[in-house]
Amino acid sequence: MPTPSRHSSLRLYGMQERANHLDFDIRFEGARDVLARPHRHEYFQIQVSVQGGSQQVIGGAVRPFGTGHVSFVLPYRVHVVPHPPGSRYAIINFDQGFLWPELDVEALDLEEVSIARQPELAPFLFQEYVDFHFEDADFARILGWLDELTALNRTRSFGTQGAIRGILLQLLGMACQRQQAQLLDHAARQSGRSSRHDALQRVMRYVREHLHEEMSLNDAAAAAMLSPNYLAHLLKKQTDRTFTELVTERRLEHAKELLLTSSDRIGDVAHRCGFGDAVYFGRRFRQWTGVTPRQFRNEAQAMRTQAAPG
Repeated sequence: MPTPSRHSSLRLYGMQERANHLDFDIRFEGARDVLARPHRHEYFQIQVSVQGGSQQVIGGAVRPFGTGHVSFVLPYRVHVVPHPPGSRYAIINFDQGFLWPELDVEALDLEEVSIARQPELAPFLFQEYVDFHFEDADFARILGWLDELTALNRTRSFGTQGAIRGILLQLLGMACQRQQAQLLDHAARQSGRSSRHDALQRVMRYVREHLHEEMSLNDAAAAAMLSPNYLAHLLKKQTDRTFTELVTERRLEHAKELLLTSSDRIGDVAHRCGFGDAVYFGRRFRQWTGVTPRQFRNEAQAMRTQAAPG
């Protein structure tokens, strides 16, 4: 299963790059080059494993994707669905406004939408936690819908857009019905918040493990299987900080710990916390604490001396 390298940039695709129409499109294996690396796109995607397949990476989770599985990919969610040689699959791409013209919500805020308001979003919101595998009878219906969608997309005559929407809603409705208990349970327990919490935890773990190195928003997003745009949006919404502000704060907190618990020189503390310049470190530390690193250490040592038994 491929994973993004630390310095890779996750490609963002638009409908114009991966579809023949800007509102809806369906294709089968071989119609375009297979995207074998983690990526993201601005539109909704449904993938159907007709035969073969193995597994998929969606967000930060690895889920099965064999015959009879359907994958529901939310806009901007990092994912990759490898297709082994000999496998057969279908890919459906559609714009948010095509299926939900009344849903006036930015793509990056879709996880905030209650499934009570828009139940058909549930498979996309909780794909990281739920496997959508269909029994033979249901899957036969899905294969029939794929044929209908292909024919309708080919003709594009009067009324076909409404027919396409109807089939898509039937597919989403079946997914919701078959996994009703799991979807409602996730919705009740997290309403999308757990997904965001898990994403933030991955980011914070990455920051903590790489404090002594140079790091960028793109690096952290790739490590956490998020898009840079979504990560920036998430951090601002959840912490009211930019990525740079968050990293600087964590570095300064770590510097305080080292100043209190080690005898390292100030320059070495700066280096261990990811500050390449001791002068810059001293200026930021003073802005944050009101004192220089040396004053902070001396004051702490003086307090310990006074508190020590005579």
